[in-house]
Amino acid sequence: MCGIIGYVGKKSASPILLEGLRRLEYRGYDSAGVAVLDKADLVVRKKLGKIDEGIARLLKTEPVEGCLGIAHTRWATHGVPADKNSHPHFDQSEKIAVVHNGVIENYDALKQRLLQAGHKFKSDTDTEVLAHLIGEHYAKRTGKSRWGERPREPKSSPANGSSGASPHQPNNSEALSQAVSDALREVIGTYGLAVICTDFPDTIIGARRGSPLIIGIGKGENFLASDANAIVAHTKKVVYLNDYDVATITPERFDVSNLGTDTANVQISNLEFSQEDAARGKHAHFMLKEIYEQPQTVLNALRGRLDFEGATAKFGGLNMTAAELRGIDRIVIAASGTSWHAALVGEYLIEELAQIPVEVEFAHEFCYRNAPLEKNTILLVLSQSGETADTLAALREAKRRGHRALAIVNVVGSTIARESDGGIYMHAGPEIGVASTKAFVSTISILTLLAIHLGRMRHLSAKRALGILHGLEALPKQIEKILAQKDAIKKLAKKYAKAEDFFFLGRGYTFPIALEGALKLKEISYIHAEGYSAAEMKHGPIALIDDKTPTVFLVPQDAMYEKTLANLAMIRARKGPIIALATEGDKGIKRVADDVIYLPKTLDLLNPILATVPLQLFAYDIAVARGCDVDKPRNLAKSVTVE
Repeated sequence: MCGIIGYVGKKSASPILLEGLRRLEYRGYDSAGVAVLDKADLVVRKKLGKIDEGIARLLKTEPVEGCLGIAHTRWATHGVPADKNSHPHFDQSEKIAVVHNGVIENYDALKQRLLQAGHKFKSDTDTEVLAHLIGEHYAKRTGKSRWGERPREPKSSPANGSSGASPHQPNNSEALSQAVSDALREVIGTYGLAVICTDFPDTIIGARRGSPLIIGIGKGENFLASDANAIVAHTKKVVYLNDYDVATITPERFDVSNLGTDTANVQISNLEFSQEDAARGKHAHFMLKEIYEQPQTVLNALRGRLDFEGATAKFGGLNMTAAELRGIDRIVIAASGTSWHAALVGEYLIEELAQIPVEVEFAHEFCYRNAPLEKNTILLVLSQSGETADTLAALREAKRRGHRALAIVNVVGSTIARESDGGIYMHAGPEIGVASTKAFVSTISILTLLAIHLGRMRHLSAKRALGILHGLEALPKQIEKILAQKDAIKKLAKKYAKAEDFFFLGRGYTFPIALEGALKLKEISYIHAEGYSAAEMKHGPIALIDDKTPTVFLVPQDAMYEKTLANLAMIRARKGPIIALATEGDKGIKRVADDVIYLPKTLDLLNPILATVPLQLFAYDIAVARGCDVDKPRNLAKSVTVE
């Protein structure tokens, strides 16, 4: 949720760090700060608020020079949003600076011990406790007091782990690396960590457990970041750190050890996207750009996976034989937020086409409720970032219990992608807007393909499968047709922008889209919105209907059409304003709805993809009309990497 960037090289660190922070804004934050080694002094600048109004302005009035630095965007966990709680944090000697993503669960016990040893704290954060703990261990390893005396040279010893381009040669920064390792062995919780020290003007120490961290490899310079977006303008070569990895980074090399093993598994990967892909371009917001990218997103999800000759879908990364796939008796899908809504659509698809029982779980609930898993049950996890903490925990829990875990993710090299037994990449490109749009549509497209793939191994006929494949193939053009209604949707959004409550209703395949439509609206416009099955309204929620509460009805001409119209009539009878999403050619809907958005005609099971797009635009336009910060909604983060 927070963001980290570090730089070591020959260039001025501050501009690189500031640019990286701006590229991390989408993750969500309340404050930002930098620490740069300026000659022999470690200088920290940090400020509450938006980057351009806070830390950027501060650096302009109080510049800091140096070629080594770390920076951070904070999303508050321990301690309220405030300058003093912003990162970076010093140790007791103020010769070590730390930035940290994650939560140190035993920070209070550690803090009490350090207080008794004479430490004084300036913030309310768990991170400052960790900084002091690292400083305490550094003092022990170097033989200096924690008040900043000169260190003695540590004895040379080979480091555990892998290195960069050259064989490992001991250097005096090992004392700092070992101090970080010593401190982390006492820590309970999660961390993505960057540490610098005045004694080592060319070294950053990084470490991770449960919070993503990557090394960016340059020429005569190297980077550390929590997100590839922060460094994609500088390098395409990265190393994704694994849990318990500790990295030592200098301008010319990097070394990685692991707290839990004798060696670290280091692989250099190439980023699949460019600086331009992660830019907003001509659009006013990233969210709008990503909505308009959805025709291409669906094409990317389908590319190379449609097998018309075999009337099926094909995948290269499931890592399961046909016999193993036929042997699946049950699928549990674990996800969170928008991905959970996609999972509900997946449940409908797989059960109908493949006749395999499916259960959808909130990932965080799956981890703790000890749900029974039969022998031939597999877990499927969904995550755009591939770093969602509770989804990753669900994957690990299933594997611990001996079950195969598959994944659908967008980010190549992410932790979930690396730890799953197999899976499918979305290839949707970077999604910067906090409110997920194109990743949701991509996930449903892939779940449809997976349902066909599993169905064709059982009872799904070639004729029906071919019909669905052709329907999928037509989707990009149909989405473009919906996007062409942008002016009408914007006009509709302005009409209803002052409403303070909304209902979103659907049935069958469109029920999860009602949930997703409500979520999108409340995420970015702060309007209270509820999604329900249309049939559920009469079981209580209809009591809230009045002439000031609009209802968005998803009423395509599908198998549930007549039933949904009957539910719509109940709202109309109580004078509730009605916005209908209906199928092209449905002239009768205008007689019962106040406003209509038309969807191209498609198969029932593909309606979720088409119905999603106008709801995204509707939420976006309402948020803009209300003056909301669409790409950075309050209190939200793009990737939730803490539980």
